[in-house]
Amino acid sequence: MKRIVSLDRVAGLAALALPAVALANEAGTAEAGTHMMTLQEILKAGGSLMYVLGALSVAALASILYLAATLRPGAVAPADLLHDLREMLGAGRREEARLACRRSRSALAAIGETALTWLQRNEVGNPAMLKEVIEGEGSRQAALLQNSTQYLHDIAVISPMVGLLGTVIGMLQAFNAVALDLARARPMTLAAGVAQALITTAAGLIVGIPAMAFYSYFRGRAAKLTAQLETAAADLLAILTANVRAR
Repeated sequence: MKRIVSLDRVAGLAALALPAVALANEAGTAEAGTHMMTLQEILKAGGSLMYVLGALSVAALASILYLAATLRPGAVAPADLLHDLREMLGAGRREEARLACRRSRSALAAIGETALTWLQRNEVGNPAMLKEVIEGEGSRQAALLQNSTQYLHDIAVISPMVGLLGTVIGMLQAFNAVALDLARARPMTLAAGVAQALITTAAGLIVGIPAMAFYSYFRGRAAKLTAQLETAAADLLAILTANVRAR
């Protein structure tokens, strides 16, 4: 009887311990499932195309910083430069005005230097020819402003395509593992191909979406600055025409 009672007690204790063991196993499974991949693991799982996408992301960041520094009124059509040119040309100091344009790196300064250089070579300036010179250089500077955003657009288009290429390569690897030997197809091989497909797709979108958003923003800013440059170039043309006629 004692032996039977002891067995009953052991069975009871085991029954009480089973839920605790089950909870411990579930906790261990949950802990294993919440494991986050490190950056090195992501790069390794994504394959060599992850380095291409990394280079594109660096190029996109550099392009964004460059456009933020160059696409601003002070770097395109500074109002103080136009004011200084008006005073210098009003006083007949063409050479000083030309040197002031050369010291500045703005688009308006390039237009002013081109016009003043042409006037230096043609003492008797023709206002109609002067207008063509200013409009020609203005069109060239406006095209440079618009084209400066094109690199960011190219990155925004190419990045998802590189990610899609990684998707195709990863799926080919997964299907190839099954096609070679269905009986010996290992889950790890299949998982590696699917992981590469998903990671490269996500990485391509992560690079491409912000690049496209910034491209749209800077394209609008470039259009606005181009309009301001046209207005400043028209004012410069009026100043130079008055200076030519005064002589």
